[in-house]
Amino acid sequence: MSSEQSIFATLRGQSCIWAVAAIHGQADRLSALHHQLSREFQPGDQIVYLGNYSGHGQQIRQTIDELLLFRRAILARQDVDCDDIVFLRGAQEEMWQKLLQLQFAPNPQEVLQWMVSQGIEPTIEAYGASVQEAKLAAREGILSLTRWTSQLRQNLRALDGHATLMSVLRHAAFTENASLLFVHAGIDPQRPLSAQSDSFWWGSSAFAAITQPYGEYRRIVRGYDRTHAGVKETPFTLSLDGGCGFGGDLLAAQFGPDGTLLQVLKA
Repeated sequence: MSSEQSIFATLRGQSCIWAVAAIHGQADRLSALHHQLSREFQPGDQIVYLGNYSGHGQQIRQTIDELLLFRRAILARQDVDCDDIVFLRGAQEEMWQKLLQLQFAPNPQEVLQWMVSQGIEPTIEAYGASVQEAKLAAREGILSLTRWTSQLRQNLRALDGHATLMSVLRHAAFTENASLLFVHAGIDPQRPLSAQSDSFWWGSSAFAAITQPYGEYRRIVRGYDRTHAGVKETPFTLSLDGGCGFGGDLLAAQFGPDGTLLQVLKA
């Protein structure tokens, strides 16, 4: 498998596709949404989770467990394949990967403080560590920080399926017929898909300025919007973020094979 194939997911797009917005550690809302999805999901449908499963909210481990349990339940149905359920990497998951390599950062204390300002502290605590421990380790030096990140990795691996899920997150997903492109937070319309890099996680400002098709794709769908403005639809884009984790709703959108928005579920 090439590196490009491993970071992008291709969806058949022959039936409906469900897109789930940023969850932010709200396992209760995710469970309620899954109950609705379970009733609505039909053979041939596919699901794309648009990232930010962790961060901000306090039910991080329960959220990952709920994702894994629902995946197993859907896969147990007839004519459902593993490729029918796709998980994108969000900004929170990108930060988590960087956190596990914090000892290699040029200024680990500054990087850690920035991550905390972006909401990563509940995730650190969910896996049995604390920000204060990390700050102390960063002050003590690279060996202490390496021990801290190694313990964090060990804590992650101790939970069934958590490390595996983190290892299979995709950067983006698209349909074979180019009707839809799914991203986490944004995209740089001036760059090809293979050169987006951090734009998937931090390019939200450019997303709002898209006024024409991006390449061959008819519509781009994202699951995280800093303004948490709900469903924002334009001729070429759709933002799906009801503010889950910030006191708002968790949203899921159903799209038809041609990319048309059919309905929105709310929990």
